[in-house]
Amino acid sequence: MADKKAVEGETIVIKKYANRRLYNTATSAYVTLEDLAKMVREGHDFVVYDAKTNDDLTRQILTQIIFEEESRGEALLPVQFLRQLIGFYGGQMQGVLPSYLEMSLDSFSRQQEQMRGQFSKAFGAAPGAGILDEAVKRNMALFTEAMKMWPGFGALTPGARPAAPVPPETPAVDPLAEMRRQMEEMRGQIDKLSKGG
Repeated sequence: MADKKAVEGETIVIKKYANRRLYNTATSAYVTLEDLAKMVREGHDFVVYDAKTNDDLTRQILTQIIFEEESRGEALLPVQFLRQLIGFYGGQMQGVLPSYLEMSLDSFSRQQEQMRGQFSKAFGAAPGAGILDEAVKRNMALFTEAMKMWPGFGALTPGARPAAPVPPETPAVDPLAEMRRQMEEMRGQIDKLSKGG
């Protein structure tokens, strides 16, 4: 499908027409959302443009793929996570959340690859589903704990303690510098938790 004409590592252009059909310019064929989901899983990079206006629709199409996956019973996103995510729209942390989530998922992916590599070395095969399930639960717990470390994220985390009030004599801190400091601190704690448990 995607690899017939596409050069390895090249971004594939998908055109979306008014009739809602998606056209893969690399293969000169129409594709479905399911085909695009398969391309993502296979590591093919693509962008989606409106065929008439040339607007970038990639984010909307990827969101639509997630919606389709979730609605057919492939639930990956917990309801509480979705509620928290919605709560961040329009808030002060909206600008920071995308990079935080991207960093967290990158860290999660690296841990999964390291674990697969360790299992391959130790047993000569990929780990069983039960072991991966346990790792996913552990990583989700790490993610939840990391969310609680930031006052803005902890406010929407169930069971989180309210942030202690800042004393009035505390000198003014640059919010961006403070956010960077907190991200570095959180990254260090995530690394420490992932290494030592």
